[in-house]
Amino acid sequence: MKFPERWLRAYCNPDWTTEQLSDRLTMAGLEVEEVGAAAPPFDKVVVAQVLSVTRHPNADKLNVCEVDTGAGVRSIVCGAPNVAAGMRVPCALVGATLPGGLEIKPVKMRGVDSNGMLCSARELGLSEDHSGLMALPADAPLGADVRDYLQLDDAVFLLKLTPNLAHCFGVFGIAREVAALSGAPLTAPAMAPVAVSLDERLPVRIDAPDLCGRFSGRVIRGVNANAPTPDWMRQRLERAGQRSISALVDISNYVMLELGRPTHVFDLDKIHGGLEVRWGRAGERLELLNGQTIELDDQVGVIADAQQVESLAGIMGGNSTAVSLATTNIYVEAAFWWPQAIAGRARRYNFSTDAAQRFERGVDGETTVAHLEYISALILQVCGGQAGPVDDTITGLPERKPVSLRTARAAKVIGVTLSDADIADAFTRLQLPFARAGTDFVVTPPSYRFDLQIEEDLIEEVARIWGYERLPLRAPVAASPMRARPEAQRSVLDLKRAIAARDYQEVINYSFVESKLDHLLSGRRAIPLLNPIAAQMDVMRTTVWSGLIETLRANLNRKASRVRLFEVGRVFAADETVASGPLSVRGVRQPQMLAALAYGPQVQEQWGTATRATDFFDLKGDLESLAGAAGLRFERDEHAALHPGRSARIVAEGRPVGWIGALHPAVQLQLDLPQAPVLFEIELDVMTRRAVPVFSEVSKFPPVIRDLALVLDQQIPAAQVLDEIASAVREHPHGALVKNVGIFDEYRGKGLENKEKSLAIRFWMQDTRRTLNDAEVSELMSGIVAWVGDRIGARLRAGA
Repeated sequence: MKFPERWLRAYCNPDWTTEQLSDRLTMAGLEVEEVGAAAPPFDKVVVAQVLSVTRHPNADKLNVCEVDTGAGVRSIVCGAPNVAAGMRVPCALVGATLPGGLEIKPVKMRGVDSNGMLCSARELGLSEDHSGLMALPADAPLGADVRDYLQLDDAVFLLKLTPNLAHCFGVFGIAREVAALSGAPLTAPAMAPVAVSLDERLPVRIDAPDLCGRFSGRVIRGVNANAPTPDWMRQRLERAGQRSISALVDISNYVMLELGRPTHVFDLDKIHGGLEVRWGRAGERLELLNGQTIELDDQVGVIADAQQVESLAGIMGGNSTAVSLATTNIYVEAAFWWPQAIAGRARRYNFSTDAAQRFERGVDGETTVAHLEYISALILQVCGGQAGPVDDTITGLPERKPVSLRTARAAKVIGVTLSDADIADAFTRLQLPFARAGTDFVVTPPSYRFDLQIEEDLIEEVARIWGYERLPLRAPVAASPMRARPEAQRSVLDLKRAIAARDYQEVINYSFVESKLDHLLSGRRAIPLLNPIAAQMDVMRTTVWSGLIETLRANLNRKASRVRLFEVGRVFAADETVASGPLSVRGVRQPQMLAALAYGPQVQEQWGTATRATDFFDLKGDLESLAGAAGLRFERDEHAALHPGRSARIVAEGRPVGWIGALHPAVQLQLDLPQAPVLFEIELDVMTRRAVPVFSEVSKFPPVIRDLALVLDQQIPAAQVLDEIASAVREHPHGALVKNVGIFDEYRGKGLENKEKSLAIRFWMQDTRRTLNDAEVSELMSGIVAWVGDRIGARLRAGA
């Protein structure tokens, strides 16, 4: 909700500064997200009058103007097409500084002196209009500072309102809150009935009482749609973020921003017969005011006439009955739409409107007629015309049931002992009618307060009026023992620090993702959202990769060439075996995962290392170094989103726990990535395990190192070779002498068969009690060679 401070103070003007007003609103639950001036900084810009305009002697598109600035006449060269003698415009004097840092100096333009600059609205940062000079009213005082004359230092507030504050989606609603907080008087806008000079009604029938509870409207004939919007109204609209369109549209928008009441103005001559308020029907179509044509069904409400659908109920009007500058007869409506009938409907069509935002939270159903009289008065005042009687149809309005508040309960929840007088004062200031029932307060919520339904709602109102800032700061009184962490487990924070130390940056993404992207990366069926916050966030993620890919794309769009990311988060999958519990939801499996992505060169470009792209083995090395005691194995396998020759399934303790690999070329092409990133995703609990240090005696005797070159089939993975060697060591009588085994080379080529490879393996052997002799070492090596020969068909390479 955006509005200028002067508009608010027209209804309630407390003795507070702008900063105090901002602070009090925030502390009362109306969070002020931003406060800024109505215009960017500039100085030495005054109201001036153009006395004469003559053609520049050396330029066809320039004019030489004699300008009275109130402090003398000066010559200014101007190229604006609308400059004319007699008009009053903003003039930047010599020495002025305009938005963007432009300094005005005396200059010669094509041989003619120019001592200042006549300004457009865009040059002053007031709008994007650069079609010509900004024309000021003829009675604007000469020489007056433009900032003061146009009140450009007026503060503009931007509030971040929570869904329960439906009554604050209008400037008057906010003023009502300020009056309650400050005690300053509240001035309500006048809503006297207008004079009725026509006896004409438009027939209206409500066929869906669960959609519309009240529909009020009236005919107004003979309006002048070309009438200019008053300057005061246009200024308030622009500072509230609304572009001025035409007088009729501007008045409707103004009433919505002022009272929180969306209304709609139909071109009466384009309506066929009467209006029918009903649910949509399959096969119906509607072209909206934004130019979008949508398909309707029985889940969305509409306003239709005898021939077609004219409006999307409570959301947006249709193009067929939109008012234009040629409109002379109109029908104005103000309705109450049930919030549950509007909620989520606009998002189904991938857009949102100010009207839908208000109606789905709740708009007062008791004031439709009063607000209709108010907008009618503005239309007659600005556009003229003759008004017919108000036609008011009611099918049902929300029932405001009394809510009780116990003083003792309020004190317990707030944590402060409040007297009955304090509570009564809060309700009185909020204009909440109440009665006493013994020691309880019984409040009947007003029709505009949709959020007051239970006792805690009233307690919240008392607390915020009494003042959250007055709550005492108390340390919690409770036993808080330090829980011992198992030595074999490291914290998630320690794991994150270890990943960050390997040059990865943590990201935190939404768990809501786009269904197409999620299915492309995981191939699994995702859990859809009933009411997504955006069209591209329609399912719960089944893989963390989707967020990493989107973050990568955002970085690439900003010219990043090297990206290394990681994220820890939950994924979600339907699983009927999951039962409800303190940390689980029935039917939904939601394990925590660790995922990482590397893209671009392995190291930043530098003189000391040749540039090369990050590959599968770089990421695998990072994962193995992080895994520690997890004992990860990597088995060749295929994943729909990974390159078939550069991917592997991650296995721990004999079960699959994740995937690692380069992105599949087909997926890379669909995502429009210049090159394929490498990624991994693994269950988090596997990565939080670590080895507990165990004492082992340090040998004083020299080690014996032996290398074996084993020839075997290319299809046998190296991990299987190491497994068989480990089995051989365990079975051999001297196996305890082997301290370490590792592969340090692989060879394929001359001297081997086509489908063979040679692995060079190094053994490190040592005893803590004596020096080893060649005989026992040779016996051990022979036993290992025989073992792997029997198990996997490996043989010693000739000459090894």
